[in-house]
Parts: sequence; structure tokens; C-alpha cells
Amino acid sequence: MLRQRARQLRKTMTEAEQALWAKLRRRQVHGHKFRRQHPLGGYIVDFVCLDKKLVVEVDGGQHDEQHDEDVRRTRWLEQRGFQVMRFWNHQVLTELDAVIRGFCGTWFAMVRDDRRGSKPPHPPRLRRVDLPPRGEV
Repeated sequence: MLRQRARQLRKTMTEAEQALWAKLRRRQVHGHKFRRQHPLGGYIVDFVCLDKKLVVEVDGGQHDEQHDEDVRRTRWLEQRGFQVMRFWNHQVLTELDAVIRGFCGTWFAMVRDDRRGSKPPHPPRLRRVDLPPRGEV
């Protein structure tokens, strides 16, 4: 059932998810493979690089109401060795280059540490951009 839901989510990605996927697909980020809308445990993550145990979540407004669930989900993933990076839809759509640079900084650190044979560092938590109230820009 989770796989069916993941397939459905791949067919109905948000505009922000589509924009980010265009940059992540086909091993465009340092040659690493990303999967989209991928089941992990009882969750479906937006994007994941399984080799590097990096999860990328693109959050819309509904995440304001499900903060506690997001915290539980992030803890569960981190307990299994995944690093989680979160971005707001708005940030991906308006600052895609900065989002990609955030990936690149993380990748360079992981690639460098892989070459040394040590464990990749836990990247700094990225704050999501707070959106202005509707109607105010």
C-alpha cells in the first residue's frame, strides 16, 4: 500500500518538487543517485540519496499544522543514520540555486570525508524560510 501511495505521489508532485527533481535526477549532483517519493520504513520521503543517507524534504504550508509529526519523522530517520534537509516550497521555487548550493556544500563535505575513510559530518540544520502571511508581499 505504501508503494502505491509513493507511485501516486510521484505522479502528483508539487511545482517545487518538480523543480528540485529536475536538478537532482540523472545523477546531476556529484554523480549521486536520488530517488523521489521513496518509502523508508512507514514514511515516504520526498527525495533520498540512499548511498549517502541524505533525505531532502520540500515542505508546503500543511507542515505548519503537522510539526510534531515532522519532528517524529526526522528523529526516526536520523536514528537510522539519515541526514535530513528541509526546504519550504517557496524557497525551492524562488531560491533554487541557493538550495542546490546547500546540497553542494553538503556533498563536498561528504565526498571529502569519504575519501579519508571517515564518517560524513552531520550537516548544519537549514532553517526553512518563513513565508509572509497571505496577501502580504
